[in-house]
Amino acid sequence: MEVYPILMFFFSTLFVLISSSAALDTISPNQPIKDGNTLVSEGETYELGFFSLGKSQNRYLGIWYKHVSTFTIVWVANRDTPINDTSGKFQLSNEGKLLILSGNNTLIWSSKSSIRNVNLPVAQLLDSGNLVVWDETNTKEAPIWQSFDYPGDTLLPGQKLGKDLRTGIQKNLTSWKSPDDPSIGRYKVFLNTDGYPQTFEVEDEVPHSRFGPWNGEGFSGLPRENTNPIFSVEFVVNEKEMYYTYKLKSPVLQRIILTWDGTHLQFSWINRTQEWVLYGNVVVDNCSQYGRCGPYGRCSTKTYPPCNCMEGFEPKVLEEWNSGDWSSGCQRRKDFECGSTQEDGFQKISGVKFPDTQHSWYNVSMSLRECEMACRRNCSCRAYANLDVREGGSGCLLWLDELMDIREYDDNQDLYIRMATSELPGKSSFKRMKLIIVVVLSVSSVALLLSAVAYACRNKKKGRGYWTNTLNRDDQVENLDELPFFSLHKIVKATANFHIDNKIGEGGFGPVYKGVLKNGELIAVKRLSETSQQGPDEFKNEVMCIAKLQHRNLVKLLGYCIDGNEKILIYEYMDNKSLDSFLFDETTSLMLDWGQRFHIIHGIARGILYLHQDSRLQIIHRDLKAANILLDSEMNPKISDFGLARKFVGLDAMAKTRNVVGTYGYISPEYAVHGHISVKSDVFSFGVIVLEIVSGRKNRGFSQEGHSDNLLGHAWRLYKEDKSIELINASLLSSCVVSQVLRSIHVGLLCVQQHAEDRPTMSSVVSMLVSEVMLPLPKQPAFFTEESCRELEFGSSSNEYMITLLYAR
Repeated sequence: MEVYPILMFFFSTLFVLISSSAALDTISPNQPIKDGNTLVSEGETYELGFFSLGKSQNRYLGIWYKHVSTFTIVWVANRDTPINDTSGKFQLSNEGKLLILSGNNTLIWSSKSSIRNVNLPVAQLLDSGNLVVWDETNTKEAPIWQSFDYPGDTLLPGQKLGKDLRTGIQKNLTSWKSPDDPSIGRYKVFLNTDGYPQTFEVEDEVPHSRFGPWNGEGFSGLPRENTNPIFSVEFVVNEKEMYYTYKLKSPVLQRIILTWDGTHLQFSWINRTQEWVLYGNVVVDNCSQYGRCGPYGRCSTKTYPPCNCMEGFEPKVLEEWNSGDWSSGCQRRKDFECGSTQEDGFQKISGVKFPDTQHSWYNVSMSLRECEMACRRNCSCRAYANLDVREGGSGCLLWLDELMDIREYDDNQDLYIRMATSELPGKSSFKRMKLIIVVVLSVSSVALLLSAVAYACRNKKKGRGYWTNTLNRDDQVENLDELPFFSLHKIVKATANFHIDNKIGEGGFGPVYKGVLKNGELIAVKRLSETSQQGPDEFKNEVMCIAKLQHRNLVKLLGYCIDGNEKILIYEYMDNKSLDSFLFDETTSLMLDWGQRFHIIHGIARGILYLHQDSRLQIIHRDLKAANILLDSEMNPKISDFGLARKFVGLDAMAKTRNVVGTYGYISPEYAVHGHISVKSDVFSFGVIVLEIVSGRKNRGFSQEGHSDNLLGHAWRLYKEDKSIELINASLLSSCVVSQVLRSIHVGLLCVQQHAEDRPTMSSVVSMLVSEVMLPLPKQPAFFTEESCRELEFGSSSNEYMITLLYAR
C-alpha cells in the first residue's frame, strides 16, 4: 500500500523536471519570467527575455533571434523605462495585461488595456516574432494584444506598417536614440492616411522624406524593381485598416530596420557565413528631401541645379530661386479658367514621383477618362492620374491642393496637370513667335553697344581679363560670372589689408585670412601666393568644381576675386577651423568626445559619397586629409580645398596621371607608384582619416615602441591581436561606445587595404558605419615609411616630398 504514494511522487517529480527543462513559449497569469529566464518560440526562431546593451547596466525586456550568432534585437518593451538591475520580472495579469515589475514590485511597463473581458488570458511568443495575448477560451478571435501593433525600429515579415481604423492604433517604425540606447530616437516612418495613404519619414516630427503612394506595383517615390524572388510587398486599404507589409517567398530570416540616424536598411541572414547581408536600402540623393523644390517644382538628380519649374510655371521668388533656395517653389504663369467659358486643358507629365497626396481624393474603379471629367467638374482639382498602373491603368486620384514634392524617375507614372488652355504646349506658338521676333530685334539693336562696353571694360581690367580668359579657354567650363565677384578693395577692407592678426591658416597654395564684410558676415579668404603651385588650371578647377557642389558636408564657396596677379577665393567662415587643429593638440583634443568624433567620421563619409556618386560633376578629391576637413560652430565637418580635385564620368572612374599630387601619409599606393587615380584613392585617404580620428595621432611621423610601423601598420597589428580597442585615444575611454569604435577601426582598415579593388565604395562605407551588417575581414594595409626602399617624387598640396614606399612583409 505504501508503494503507490512513492510512485506518484516519483512520476510527479519526473514530470516537473521534464517540463522545466523544455523551453516555454507560453505563460499564464502568476507565472513570471525572471531576469535570466526566457520564452522561446515553438520553432526556436525567437527568444524573449531581459538583456543589456554595450557597457550599460540598464535591463530591457525584448525579443531577439534565438539561433543567430550576432545578437540582434527586433523588439523592446520598456525601451524608455529600463530597469537598473537584474531584479526585474515579466508577467501576465489576470486582466490580460503584460507587466514588467522591478524587484520591489514597482510597475516599470505595461501593455495597453484590454478592449474586452478576458476569461483565461495567456501570452505566447510566436515563430513570426510576434508576442501575443490570447483568451484561451476563444483563440479563434484576434489577439487581445500583440507586439506587432507596436513596432520599434524593426519591421519583420508579416508585420504591418499602417493604421487600424477600428482601434485607432498607428503602427510606426521609430529609430533608437543610438546604437546602444533603444529609447525613442529622432526618426519615425509611418503611413500617412490623410487623403490617399503614403509613407513618410519625419525627423523630430518634421517631414524628412516621402516614399509616395502605392501604385499597384510599388511606391511611386521609389524606382520600380523586377519581381523579387525572396519576398513580396502587399498594400491593403479597406474600411477596417490601411497598411503595407511584406511576406517571404523562401525560408530565410529577413528584417527591415530604421537605424538611429534615419537610414532604411533591409538585411538577410546567411547561415553559411553566419552574417547579416545588406539586401537593400533606400538610396538618399539630392531629391530625397521632402519638398526640396517647393510647390510645382520638379526635382531631378540628372541636372544642376536639381530644381526646375514645369512648363507653364515660373519661380515664385526669383531672387531666392537664383540663390539656390528653391523652397518657395513655382507658380503658374497664368491661372486656369475653371468656371469660365474657356475650358481648361491638362498637360501630361511623364516619369514622375506622384506629388504629396495629403489633400487628395481617390476612387478605385474609375477609368482615366472618367477621372479627367471628375477633375474638370471640381475647381479645386489641380491634377489627376491613374491610381493603379497595372494592366494599362485603372482607378482615379485627384489632387485638390498645390502639387508638392515632385521628382523625376525614368520609369514611373504619368501625371496630368490642369493648365490654362493658352499655356498648353503648341496652343500659343504664333503668339510666342511674335514675341521671339521682338526680342531678337531688341537684342540686336543693343549688341554693338554692349560689345563696345565689354571691350572697354576688358582693357580697363587687364589682370582680371587675362585670368578670366585663361579660366574659360575650355569650352566645357561655364562662365565665372555665375559666381559672385568680389572686388580687391572689398577684400582688403574685410581683412584689414590682410593683417597678420587675421591670418588663420597657411596651405601649400597660400595663407588664409579671416574677414568681416560690411554686413557683418564672417568670411574665410584664401589668398594664393605668387609662389603658389596653384596656377590658372588649379584655380579654375577649384572655382568651377566647388561652385557647382551643394552639400551640408562640403564647404561653401561664396565668391572669387581676380585682380592683376591676385587670385583670391572667398569661403564661408568655419568657427572651429580644421579637424587637425583639434585632433593633434593635447588640449583641444579633449574637446572632442567619441560622439562628436563619430559624427565627424559619418559626415566626412557622406560628403565623399556625394562627390563620388550623388553630385552632378562626380569628383575625385585627391587631397583628403585632416587639415582639409573644416568644422563649423556645431562641429559639423565640411570638406574643403578642391584645387587638386578631378572630375570623372561613368567609365572614366579610373585614370592615370604623370603629375602625382597630394599629401604624404594620405596618398594611396597605386596613385603614388603608378599614378593610377580613382574613387578608391579617396577611400584610402578616408581610411587614414578615420584611424587618425580614433587614435588622435598622425599617420605621418607615427612612432610606437616595439616596431617601426606607421599608424596603419600599428592599427593592423592590434587588429590581428584582437586588441583594436588599444588604438583609441585615452581621453575617449569614458565617452566611447566600444562596439562603435571597433566598427570604425574595422571600416578604416578596409579602406586602407593595399589593392584598390579590395577597398569598399563610399556607399558601402556609409552603410557599414551605421548598420549592423557583418563586415568583411580586412587584408593587411599598405605601409608607408621614410626608410629607403623605393623613392618617388610627387607634388604635395603643402610641399614637395621625396617619399619611399615600403610594401608590407
